[in-house]
Amino acid sequence: MEIFSSFASGLLTVLHPANLLYCFVGVFLGTFIGVLPGIGSMAAIAMILPLSFYLDPSTAIIMIAGVYYGAEYGGSIASILMNIPGTPSSSITCLDGYPMARNGRAGVALFISAIGSFGGGIIGMVVMAVLSPGLAQLALSFGPAEYFSVILLGLIAASAVSNGGALKGIAMVIAGLMLATVGVDLTTGDLRFTMGVPELRDGVNLVIVAMGLFGVGELIASIRANSSGQGRQSIDYARFYPTKSEWRACLGPILRGGGIGSFFGALPGTGQTVASAVAYAVEKKVSPNRAKFGKGAVEGVAVPESANNSATQTAFIPTLTLGVPGSASMAMVIGALMIHGITPGPRLLADHSELFWGLVASFLIGNILLLILNIPLIGLWVRLLQIPYKYMYPTIIVLICIGVYSLNNNVFDIWLTLVFGVAGYLMRLFRFEPAPLLIGFVLGPMMEEQLRRALLLSRGDPMVFIERPISGTLIAITAGILVYGIWSTLRARRQARGAALAATE
Repeated sequence: MEIFSSFASGLLTVLHPANLLYCFVGVFLGTFIGVLPGIGSMAAIAMILPLSFYLDPSTAIIMIAGVYYGAEYGGSIASILMNIPGTPSSSITCLDGYPMARNGRAGVALFISAIGSFGGGIIGMVVMAVLSPGLAQLALSFGPAEYFSVILLGLIAASAVSNGGALKGIAMVIAGLMLATVGVDLTTGDLRFTMGVPELRDGVNLVIVAMGLFGVGELIASIRANSSGQGRQSIDYARFYPTKSEWRACLGPILRGGGIGSFFGALPGTGQTVASAVAYAVEKKVSPNRAKFGKGAVEGVAVPESANNSATQTAFIPTLTLGVPGSASMAMVIGALMIHGITPGPRLLADHSELFWGLVASFLIGNILLLILNIPLIGLWVRLLQIPYKYMYPTIIVLICIGVYSLNNNVFDIWLTLVFGVAGYLMRLFRFEPAPLLIGFVLGPMMEEQLRRALLLSRGDPMVFIERPISGTLIAITAGILVYGIWSTLRARRQARGAALAATE
């Protein structure tokens, strides 16, 4: 009962006219900025942060949170319509969202994205309200060995994302891990694989990789298809809403994605991209419609969006209750609080309960505002696909260049994006999926860092990964997935050989 009374007081806080206004301002600006490729939630928060200095602390944190999850939702719009991830975490939505748009079902994809985001946000809000103290303690129990094991599990699961087969998926994950090693070694300070190029000292930015592989690569493929006479798919304006069977098919993925996203969001340093990738990989394994994944499955849109938004909500758990930011965006949230004289940590729930519960309640109001704001705009977003190619392609290129150039104000980043775009196009020709590469690239630096920490603490003893209970359990699950994958591959080959023999007799 205490939770309900606290949540009710939080609702009273967020329904104050000023707080409600700034909550709407936050989700509106976040959505608008999230649609723009390469900008992302961090840039959106940075733009609005100066305004928060003149607001009440509760109002400021409600507005910043609205910008944060609004930008994450907005990123899915560009992913679905143009295969250009508005934010890195929305790159997983490209896998099925863009094929749905190509099949004339962009409206359904956007609707499923909105519902998945809303469902994931509500799950994340409930988890934050009920389990904040417990999840904070769980996050504290995760040491380097546990982080390494959960990342290894994510990488093995990521190989399932590929539609070209497990071997191609693993190859792409390894390529992503290798790409992540480019730049300065944070432990020794040595340069690795920079090939004498000064601009590669800091490594390759995630936005560049995502924009190149998904955005430019798809643009090259679309130009080639258009020049060979393959026109764009017609859009069925009468079908903007899912069918009853699609509603039923999305319920389980939204719940599973929300649960997975809530878990990864509460772990500092993982974030929405990891949550979306792992949730998509798990759903592809357990879904009865796994054969449709990558070809426009509604489940493939619902699960990453649910995981993405729930992770966005629960990312506030370690930030507020432990004072440990899980990302640069959360670090800016801590900075905004400290400017108002509020120090995040275990005492925040007791000393600033009005702020905490006002924020939790704002997740409900903010997600409702996102639905009200974006569902009526689905028709407008879909009509963007009817813009003639001669206007669409240059506009997309300009948006990509602006987004990439804004990272470091360096033309080199634009050329590097073009290189990844050509690579992404060649990968499509040879049926290599870019998503496992992106996942390996995201998880690689964290995996290397936690591996080194774990071995340093154990003085080089690799048994630390098995002896610690949580780590050992995760390693066992990873081994089980590998064994199952090998067994299912061998079984499929036996069935194929049996069918071939039966056909020859």
